[in-house]
Amino acid sequence: MTEQPNALRLADALNCATDDDCGYCQPCVIAAELRGLHAINRELLEALKALCESHSRFSGGVWDKARAAIARAEGKV
Repeated sequence: MTEQPNALRLADALNCATDDDCGYCQPCVIAAELRGLHAINRELLEALKALCESHSRFSGGVWDKARAAIARAEGKV
């Protein structure tokens, strides 16, 4: 079982006491923003991984920075 990402864990903790997200109180708005940013981050990470994998022969400069960012995002560093 994988651990829930912090952004999603925090979003769950911010939801108001109702059974459903009300969508207008500040905690629910913040939770929705966290979930949206998490989804965008996941898409960008997958795109960066695909780019690095397709150019695996390259190293140095931006390629090393990209691979380091991937490692950080995946919790490997």
